[in-house]
Order: sequence, then structure tokens, then C-alpha cells
Amino acid sequence: MEGAVQHRGEGGPVHSADAVETIQREMTVFARRARAAAGRLHPELSLVSYTLLGHLEESGGCRATDLAAHYALDKSTVSRQVAGLERAGLIERRPDPADQRVQALHLTRSGRHVLAQVTESRRAAFRERLAGWPEEDLSRFAEYLVRYNA
Repeated sequence: MEGAVQHRGEGGPVHSADAVETIQREMTVFARRARAAAGRLHPELSLVSYTLLGHLEESGGCRATDLAAHYALDKSTVSRQVAGLERAGLIERRPDPADQRVQALHLTRSGRHVLAQVTESRRAAFRERLAGWPEEDLSRFAEYLVRYNA
């Protein structure tokens, strides 16, 4: 049926008027699964912590306030995450070269190692979950996600 979307686990089509509700529900399931998977991949590394480590790697380091602003998180949330990552030896504070009064957060060698391990585990889980998908569906799904997140 043109313009229809299938409900997960149900047989009948959903008309495009209901598609937004289906997308919202499925994105929630996706987020729950991602949080659960992050805990299985590294027990001390929540999805938020993993995301923060990834940003620190990509950015080459930044201030905690920059992390809070980038992810629209409360500063206290970032502060708790940063404290836990520091205790675990995954990040360290260094003076910011642009302003010596400011501390920038950087990955430690251990942090890079853990991030690489978790990233590879996540990739393997995605490859396994998507293994039976036709190439055309994978490409279309990737394009839709990029478009959605733009």
C-alpha cells in the first residue's frame, strides 16, 4: 500500500497520517536499546559517557561547559559524568592553551583504548543487526538518518 508504514510486530499498515507516531515510538525503542547495549559493552560507561568521550576525541578536547552546550545538557549532569570519567582514568584535565585559567578535558590513553573497544563492539552489533538487509535498504536507511539528524 502506497504511503503506509508497518507497525513493529503487527500485521496491518499504518497510513502516513500515523507515521509520525510510529517514528516517535520506534525512535524511543531505539534509544532504550542503545542505552542498554552501552551498559553491556562497558559496565562503567553509560551512553552519555560514551557520547562525551566520542566528542572529546573528535574535538581534540574541550571544556565541560562546551560539552554541556553542545549536547544541551545541564552543567551538573556533565559535571557528574566528567567526575566519573576522571575517576575511571578515561579523561584528564589540562590547562587550555588559549586561556591558562581554563581547564580543558582530554582523553587519556586508557580513555582512547576504551572508546575504541566500545566503538568496535557497537559497530559489530550494528553489522549483526543489519546483516540481512539488502544494500538498497541500508543505503536508504543511512540517508534517512543523515537527513533526520541534519
